[in-house]
Amino acid sequence: MKDKIKYLRFKEKYGRTALVAGGSDGLGAAFAEALARRNMNLVLMARQKERLEITADRLKEKYGVEVTAIAADMKDIEDVKDKIAALHFPIDLLVYNAAFAPIGLFESTSEEHLSLAATVNVKSPLLLSKALSVQMIKNKRGGIVLMSSLSGSQGSPKLAAYSATKAFNAILAEALWKELKPHGIDVIGCCAGAILTPGYQKAEKAKLAPGTLTAGQVAEITLNALGKGPVVVPGIVNKIGRFMLTRLLTRKAAINIMLKNTEGLS
Repeated sequence: MKDKIKYLRFKEKYGRTALVAGGSDGLGAAFAEALARRNMNLVLMARQKERLEITADRLKEKYGVEVTAIAADMKDIEDVKDKIAALHFPIDLLVYNAAFAPIGLFESTSEEHLSLAATVNVKSPLLLSKALSVQMIKNKRGGIVLMSSLSGSQGSPKLAAYSATKAFNAILAEALWKELKPHGIDVIGCCAGAILTPGYQKAEKAKLAPGTLTAGQVAEITLNALGKGPVVVPGIVNKIGRFMLTRLLTRKAAINIMLKNTEGLS
């Protein structure tokens, strides 16, 4: 009963429809399910149409909500905005989960991959937040969730471009949290640690980092924190880790610790 009341209040506060960018599987699908559990209708966007439709069908059947699956590539923000504009209903809440993470030494990373990381991780969440917040401001309610990362708290060797873009999202979320609150819009940046997704398991060869959470845990913790502050760090181990990296250690020491965590990535 407690959860039902909480979920009802969530929908009353944030509206009828949520857009999840990068919503086909992994963390994006977990966010979509957590929102469907709150009885919100969904617009799921990602590149893989087949995966999107599988997730959409599952959520429609399980929760009885309306789910619109739109195949779109976040590197083409103009196409994304056009497809959203073609919808016959407003977007009340945005979860920007799409990301591109070039893994490896900076010297070995192509310009194409660096440019793609900047576009998908920085340009698109920035412009999509701008585009969707216009209607949210008119409606005097809404929400924006931007995914950051613990790797964005300091330079992360072998994840240089990714960690830099995630630092951008955390800072953007903090500023928008303050700017948009008077309009009834809540913004939060999620500084997640390791998340148990198929992509992470593949990169780490099934070796789990301390504090690893499931995608469902991260989604629930983040949505429950929306409206309570500008940043959330899911998991007590990750909270302690971020505090140590950003408050107790020197930048040099923090970077060296990150190197120990990332040197096995390839």
